Amino acid sequence: MSDETGAEGGAEAGADAGAEGTDRRVRVVLVDDHRMFRTGVQAEIGRTDITGVEVVGEAADVDQAVTVITATRPEVVLLDVHLPGGGGVEVLRRCASLMGVAEDPVRFLALSVSDAAEDVIGVIRGGARGYVTKTITGKDLVDSIFRVQEGDAVFSPRLAGFVLDAFASTDAPPVDEDLDRLTQREREVLRLIARGYAYKEIGKQLFISVKTVESHVSAVLRKLQLSNRHELTRWATARRLV
Repeated sequence: MSDETGAEGGAEAGADAGAEGTDRRVRVVLVDDHRMFRTGVQAEIGRTDITGVEVVGEAADVDQAVTVITATRPEVVLLDVHLPGGGGVEVLRRCASLMGVAEDPVRFLALSVSDAAEDVIGVIRGGARGYVTKTITGKDLVDSIFRVQEGDAVFSPRLAGFVLDAFASTDAPPVDEDLDRLTQREREVLRLIARGYAYKEIGKQLFISVKTVESHVSAVLRKLQLSNRHELTRWATARRLV
């Protein structure tokens, strides 16, 4: 995931977000594995007296996220898709009971550098109420947070049509059936293998051992009925997962 500090536009976006005061309030948790990005988002949207957004917690991986979300019970979680420990989908899975509460449910808004089909569909299927990319301005991000708090579905403009097409299509399932056989961690390893990462590099990025990486690669090859990483790379590239 890229370290795009603050949504693009930096100070300008922050100024937009703080142009007017508001009586609205929303409690938010930031989940992203890059501390500098979290700091940038906090600086842009976290001036509660101006934006109405109160950042009540932060997390850098799946376990931290579940702990902080459970403890603080925010109204909205800004959730990165790629996180150590299983990714944003795993956070959604482990917080499903909080999303299902009749009163004051915890709602999730994905905020990611990725606009890959797999990522978008994965978190929406997992229960997220929307998906915006890190090119969003501070003002639009604040507006998106409040819309999600109110129960609306929010997407970056160029993703909205894609999401509708994916779920409305009667000609094909929204997610590749072969891909759906893989666990979230296997998908993460698959993507990194397809991008040319060595096993050691993958282990470092995902905080797992080289032996564990090898086990995941073997499982992926078996499930997809492929013979080697070159075939795996071609498979992933054909599905635009790289």
